[in-house]
Amino acid sequence: MSNRTSRRTFIKHVGYAGAAMPVLMPALVRAESANSKLNVAFVGTGGRAGAHTGEMHNMKQNCVCFAEIDKGRWGGVLDKDGWKDAKGYTDWRKIFENHEKEIDTVFVAVPDHTHFAPSMTAVSLGKNCYTEKPLCWGFREALLLAAAYKKNEKVVTQMGNQGHAGQGWRIAGEFMKSGVLGDITEFITWTNRPVWPQGGDRPTGEDPVPDSLDWEAWIGAAPMRPFKKDVYHSFKWRGFADFGSGAIGDMACHTTDGLHAIMEPDFPTAIEPEFMTGPVTDMFPSGAIVKYHYPAKDGKPAFTATWREGHGPGDNKNNMPDTPEEMKADGRELPRTGNLVIGTKGKMLVTGDYWNSPRLIPESFAKDTGKPAEIYERSPGHHQEFVMACKGEKPREFSRSNWAYAGPMTAKIALGNIAMRAGKKIECDPKTGEITNDKALNELLWREPRKGWGPLEQNV
Repeated sequence: MSNRTSRRTFIKHVGYAGAAMPVLMPALVRAESANSKLNVAFVGTGGRAGAHTGEMHNMKQNCVCFAEIDKGRWGGVLDKDGWKDAKGYTDWRKIFENHEKEIDTVFVAVPDHTHFAPSMTAVSLGKNCYTEKPLCWGFREALLLAAAYKKNEKVVTQMGNQGHAGQGWRIAGEFMKSGVLGDITEFITWTNRPVWPQGGDRPTGEDPVPDSLDWEAWIGAAPMRPFKKDVYHSFKWRGFADFGSGAIGDMACHTTDGLHAIMEPDFPTAIEPEFMTGPVTDMFPSGAIVKYHYPAKDGKPAFTATWREGHGPGDNKNNMPDTPEEMKADGRELPRTGNLVIGTKGKMLVTGDYWNSPRLIPESFAKDTGKPAEIYERSPGHHQEFVMACKGEKPREFSRSNWAYAGPMTAKIALGNIAMRAGKKIECDPKTGEITNDKALNELLWREPRKGWGPLEQNV
């Protein structure tokens, strides 16, 4: 290993840096030529990571190296024309130890518990970094990444909530800012997740680790545990509290993205688990309803945001809200995932996970209102934003889901998991997110990385 090691003591005791950071930073143009290729490294090549290797290959960028713990998935890079000479590793740390001078951009698309260390390492070393959602596993990790982005002013960052590049939240925001809904008082969000196991206990026993799998590297920063076949790798890890962040961590960066982009709220003053199918044990529960209370800000009144996932109470197996009367009058039912935005003058339905299709309800309201005036700049595409900013064609803030935005959003979402872990209502400082009604719970905001698996650099 390199002698660059994580300053863990500093991380643990650092304040809530970045908590109130504005979304936009001063425009800085990258030094790279707009016509040059990015020299890219991938942390993860299988599963969701395939979307990034595919996009970068289609956009004719250059892959220098990659890390993928399962050698059976190395074809995600090596099978692509022009990339067969890329150097592969199972340990992400080798990318930075052996290729620091060769790469300028890093993609991180691995289980949640491994997002923070390679992402922080990349930005600390002055590398652009695209990290899948959620930005990281825990609350303070998210704010540290936001602070590192603020300090390292030449890097471009992006979180992988691709819906943020879509028109949906922009149109919804244009409706809301037009005043047609009045003051916004409530958001209700529901999802079909989890579609992976949740609600169980830690499995017993141990299975042989396959020859193709680096289990030590897969565990990474999390506490070590035995390998179990078909239990964690490659998809079922999301429900385990040591590795994933449950349905709310997985999907709220998509499904509540419009809330954060439009409302730009401070930290919630309180989060309460209104319903859980059971306590958080080794896994998150199979169903939950969590309510966030957001404070008034900039002349906008306080509002609530309710998150509904998995199995609901009683016979409500889908945990969906009741269909509004405005939709019943039109003979319509709620979609399987989506949002309801409730204002003092009207309501809006947003269909799907990515704020795809905002529409005023009922139909008569939509027809009478028409389309809102366009006020938000449209995006050329999620990966395109990132690449254009990396190449200097656009300022770094053109990558709209940068960590100044994505870090605080991820931290706010993570507080929902803290409330579920606590099994009770928690109250927070709206400027820092610090828990005020049971300060012992602040220990849950940070987890010490397993020895040797923290960031190689810590520059905040």
